[in-house]
Amino acid sequence: MERLLTPVAMLCRISERVPHATRELAEALAAEPRMIGSEDAPRTADWQDDLSAARGCLLEAGGQVDDALAAGAFPLLCAGDCSIALTTLAAVRRHRPDARVLWLDAHGDFNTPDTSESGFLGGMALAGAVGLWDAGLGSEPFAAERVVMAGVRDLDTRERELIEKSQATVVGAGLDTLVAVQNALDRAPVYVHLDVDVLDPEYMPAQFPVAGGLRPDKLYDLLEAVADECEIVGVEVTAFVDADHTDVVASVLEPALKEAHVHN
Repeated sequence: MERLLTPVAMLCRISERVPHATRELAEALAAEPRMIGSEDAPRTADWQDDLSAARGCLLEAGGQVDDALAAGAFPLLCAGDCSIALTTLAAVRRHRPDARVLWLDAHGDFNTPDTSESGFLGGMALAGAVGLWDAGLGSEPFAAERVVMAGVRDLDTRERELIEKSQATVVGAGLDTLVAVQNALDRAPVYVHLDVDVLDPEYMPAQFPVAGGLRPDKLYDLLEAVADECEIVGVEVTAFVDADHTDVVASVLEPALKEAHVHN
């Protein structure tokens, strides 16, 4: 069944490269982006300052997913970093409690304010979304046991401990990634979180590059296999900053978007 693809959304407090890359990606997907927030120069800030500054954008991003799923539409969002998950996963939980999250990322983003070595808000996003800390956004936690993390290969020591204590499933970026992901998803509906640094930096520039990632063709195959077995209910793309690689991102997304009808 075809579903309306909602406009691409953008999270604020990001560099000027992200809006350009987002617009390029939207054009490649034949969608007209709806921009959230405003452009801002890159800066170094404590997670509390970033959370305060991005609060309105985060709430609106979650609202976009909420509205789309309530209307039976297919949300597709593009954000500067993974902090968007602090509200989007809660919206998925409200409307699709049967869904699992496929978290495609080089990083776990499973730190809390107490464990983070960097104080980077984006590195705490998934931990906040599953309720390990409270971001004060009024979001109900997404169940950790319904999260499948794939391509993860860079974890802090205490972050790794938190993941091991959780009920989340973790799949590396090895040869058996595709089969392991399929088994973990178990044909459930899926919301896809794609941080482009899950791809190897040889193929995709990243703000925090980590060697040993997936090749684009392998990520395409993975998403194609997931789409063949599962209903994909929405997609969010994060940390996409290089418009020169729009074709790579648009290509790997094709299987995940095949059930959605792009409406101009």
